[in-house]
Amino acid sequence: MMIAAASSTLLQHVSSVSVATIVRPGFRSLSAASARNLSTAAAAAATSSPRSLSAAQSDTRVLLGLSEPELQQLAVDLGQEGYRGKQLHHLIYKRKVKEVDDFSQLPKAFRNVLQEAGWKVGRSPIFRTVTAADGTIKLLIKLEDNRLIETVGIPVNDDKGLTRLTACVSSQVGCPLRCSFCATGKGGFSRNLQAHEIVEQVLAIEEIFKHRVTNVVFMGMGEPMLNLKAVLGAHRCLNKDVEIGQRMITISTVGVPNTIKKLASHKLQSTLAFSLHAPNQKLRETIVPSAKSYPLDAIMQDCKDYFLQTSRRVSFEYALLAGVNDKTEHAVELAELLQNWGRNYHVNLIPFNPIEGSDYQRPTKKGVLNFASTLEARKVTVSIRQPRGMDASAACGQLRNQFQKSPLLTDSEISPPPETELAVAC
Repeated sequence: MMIAAASSTLLQHVSSVSVATIVRPGFRSLSAASARNLSTAAAAAATSSPRSLSAAQSDTRVLLGLSEPELQQLAVDLGQEGYRGKQLHHLIYKRKVKEVDDFSQLPKAFRNVLQEAGWKVGRSPIFRTVTAADGTIKLLIKLEDNRLIETVGIPVNDDKGLTRLTACVSSQVGCPLRCSFCATGKGGFSRNLQAHEIVEQVLAIEEIFKHRVTNVVFMGMGEPMLNLKAVLGAHRCLNKDVEIGQRMITISTVGVPNTIKKLASHKLQSTLAFSLHAPNQKLRETIVPSAKSYPLDAIMQDCKDYFLQTSRRVSFEYALLAGVNDKTEHAVELAELLQNWGRNYHVNLIPFNPIEGSDYQRPTKKGVLNFASTLEARKVTVSIRQPRGMDASAACGQLRNQFQKSPLLTDSEISPPPETELAVAC
């Protein structure tokens, strides 16, 4: 996602440059029909049965994602003093220790009790890293069930060094919505991520860069609104435990009926990024098949209500596809649409990042600037997302698709390849 469905441009930097002056759910499955019908996808995500897990997996209890009060209660429940829970919290979120065995500050007896009770930290190994010439790093993380997810670290440097580090995180293994320009959808859908599997992506980025993540965007693989419970759980943990400000977190969506209202009811101070990609319903349905279940007027009403409830401006993501939605008349129509619903909006233009098997083309720089200027002339705040990491399998889902459309083999059958350094200039 990026945006979940606009994930073909994931590695283009989330922070844009203005033209004028930028508790855990179980494993769930969705039917194939959800790729064609968003309502079906949402219903399936809410009602499907947990996926089959090995006995070892189903018995596992995960510490990552628990709050400090929850960890204190756990310590008490296991016969320890409450302050041991504070120590657990420090070890998990500050020192980022990955294994219970390495909790050296805790008595060995307590570590043994944790392990005997089935508790583990909940960190997964990094299967592969790909480094772009501009310093952007894409990770493949290998989950406990051998499935792969992507996460991306996007650094911003100045003369003083690294000043901002954005983690672009996935919310699902694959995506059921199959937007026409998205590499993730082409790789199929496996399951929702659990809250700790989202949080661990941020910790993995911090580990690789040896620097705190300052911003988080739910724009990786998957549709966050189809996994809202886990996304909200991860959001709480990232804010309260990892200590990333709510205003530094962006939740993206291609649109799932009724979920923006649910998100607004939590009154988060985070940005909602809506993947629009077209100024009218007919064109949007050709680009985003799930749009048939969510009329444009309903989308705009929900976005307006989100602003009224949260006082947070909505950002509209617009992937520019050459000859499809990038004409001057499209920009004029988009400006009129936004003005009809108020002025508390921002448009983030995303020049399409070509993916294998797609007929879409990236627009020219002149065309992108013309589209932006047309919006600005009509008093629409606009920015152009700057390309980042385009030599690192840039489209969201593209790197994963090179390795997996079904679970990986077991550890004894496959070994992770070494880190790859890509020298191609952006």
